[in-house]
Amino acid sequence: MRPGERNFTLSGRNSATYNGLMNQLTRYILRQTIGITIVVAVVFTAAVWLVESLRLIDLIVNRGLSLGLFLYLAMLILPRFIDAVLPVAVFIAVLFIYNRLITESELVVMRSAGVSQLALARPAMLASALATCLLMLMSIYFLPASNRAFKDLQFEIRNKIASVLLVEGTFNTISDNVTIYVRARDAEGDVSGIVIYDSRDRTRPMTIVAEHGAFVATEQGPRLIMVKGSRQVFDRSNGHLSVLSFDQYTLDLDKYRDATGIRYRQPEELYLHELLTPQPGETLTTRQARLVELNFRLINPLSALALAAIPIVCLLTGEFSRRGQIWRVLQAVALAFLFEAFDVGFKNIAVRHAAAIVPLYLNVLVPLVATFSLLTWRGGRGLRFGRRVAA
Repeated sequence: MRPGERNFTLSGRNSATYNGLMNQLTRYILRQTIGITIVVAVVFTAAVWLVESLRLIDLIVNRGLSLGLFLYLAMLILPRFIDAVLPVAVFIAVLFIYNRLITESELVVMRSAGVSQLALARPAMLASALATCLLMLMSIYFLPASNRAFKDLQFEIRNKIASVLLVEGTFNTISDNVTIYVRARDAEGDVSGIVIYDSRDRTRPMTIVAEHGAFVATEQGPRLIMVKGSRQVFDRSNGHLSVLSFDQYTLDLDKYRDATGIRYRQPEELYLHELLTPQPGETLTTRQARLVELNFRLINPLSALALAAIPIVCLLTGEFSRRGQIWRVLQAVALAFLFEAFDVGFKNIAVRHAAAIVPLYLNVLVPLVATFSLLTWRGGRGLRFGRRVAA
């Protein structure tokens, strides 16, 4: 900034110059804040996403799923991490940028040009407002859509006997009464070396051995068709063993799946309009869970504004010191930690007691109201750097 631009009045031809200066400063700070926010959000989200994705490796190693399906599942859990990381990324970006502006005396120059407290805070609040809009889009559509797709696919995987439950070379217990062993399995689902132990009838347990078999999907559910084998039934009442050789035998697997064919939507899978609409036959507990989830969806986007307000009020309402702002930075970090602790604590309580939703809103509104009040009250004081600067 040139020395001649530091002091001017807000009358006449200088008014346009002042407005132009404000726009330049806003864009200058806003550009840096958004850039740091994106970098921090990408790094944090990638780290958390990678750790959580490793839990899905079991679906490939032990369940025989394809790499493409694993990547699709991993992508479906990504929005929930963005939703959690973005407010923290905004806080880190605002804290870093404004602390750097103070350390390098750029705020001193800006105040010499007549920039007010609220004008200095405007870029940070614009960045947090953009993050809030993105988080609101997540709450309205992307989060419920991804949760719904993930749980639907997870439900389908758990009920797909042929491709998931049966692991070759292992005794697979698909229910309390049926255990299946296959020696080998190819890409088409054909298996060889089949051994099945069926104890549905406790008095007459059955063992089936077959050379080959194949899984087929029918309208009545999955079936295992076996060829060239034998069925052995042991009668516990008289100790008699009957053996029946067969060329083809069909085993119905549908009744032994992990879940029934009907799955009810959880609150995190519902869109906002579905959370607002009472469901027929829902219980009081279900209604409370739906309303709590609705408030969580509305509160989380506002947390980006609240976390951005904390470093603003800590750094802009203090005094300039050439020794640095380490204590004010630590103060902002401590307040942000308290904000997150209250947020997590009240959310956990709200799951059991809906009255805790009110403190959740207060937790978000208090930093915003306090920041606006302090910036307005201290608007004419600002950062002191040897002499008081007029706003």
